[in-house]
Amino acid sequence: MNNLKTIEHEPQAQAQSLATITPSAMLARAIESGAGIDVLEKLMALQERWEANNARKAFDAAISAAKAEMPILAKNKLVDFVGPSGKRTTYKHETLDEVVRTIQPIMAKHGLDTRFRTASAPGFLTVVCHVSHVDGYSEDNTLTAPVDLSGNKNAIQGIGSVQTYLQRYTLKAALGLAASDDDDGRAAGGGSVVSNAEADQLRALLTETRSNLDAFLKYFHAPSVSDVPAARFEEAVRMLQTKKQTMGEQR
Repeated sequence: MNNLKTIEHEPQAQAQSLATITPSAMLARAIESGAGIDVLEKLMALQERWEANNARKAFDAAISAAKAEMPILAKNKLVDFVGPSGKRTTYKHETLDEVVRTIQPIMAKHGLDTRFRTASAPGFLTVVCHVSHVDGYSEDNTLTAPVDLSGNKNAIQGIGSVQTYLQRYTLKAALGLAASDDDDGRAAGGGSVVSNAEADQLRALLTETRSNLDAFLKYFHAPSVSDVPAARFEEAVRMLQTKKQTMGEQR
C-alpha cells in the first residue's frame, strides 16, 4: 500500500520540481555541463523573455494594488471667465500638483514612478507620460494638442498651459484616475452647445484635416460634434485651422 501511495505522488512531485526550474537554473546547469554556444544563447534569450514577462506581471500587480488605494481626486481649482464672444465659462478641475500630491505616496509604496517627455511640431505639443516599476517594466501614454494661445497668452505661456493640461490628462489616463465630477472644460449657462451652423463648420474642418473624430470629441468632452461647448467653439476652429495650415505647409 505504501508503495502505491509513493507511485501516485511521483507525477505530482515531478511536476512541482519542473515548475521550480527557472531559465537561470537551466542556464547554470548548461554551463556546468559544457553545453555549446548555440544552446547557451537560446537559454540566455529564454532567460531574458522570462524576466521581461515577470517584470510585466509585477507592473500589472503594482498598478492594480495602487489603483485600489487611489482616492477620487478633488477638483481644487475654479475657472471662471468671459470669452471674446461674451459667453461666460465656468468649471472646476483638479490641478496637476493636486494629482501628484495625492498619488505620489501610493505610487512610491508600490514601486511605481512617473515622468514626462515632450515633443513639438508647429502649433502643437505632444506629452508622453512614462510610468515605470522597480522591476524594470514600463508603459507610455501619449496625447497631442494645439498650443493654447487663448486669453492673450504669448507663445511660451501657450506651450506651458497645454503642457500642464496634457501632463494631467496623460497621467490620469495612464493610471485610470477619476475626479469627483468630470466637468473639466464644459461650458456654463445650462451647458450651451454650438449652433447647427457652427457644428457644420467644425465637421467640414474635421473632414478637410482628416482629423480623428474620436480624439477630437474626447478633447472637447463632447459625445458628438453638435455637443461641443459653445464657449470652446473658437478654440476648436483655431485648432483645426492650425492643423490645416500645417498640412498645407508640408505639401
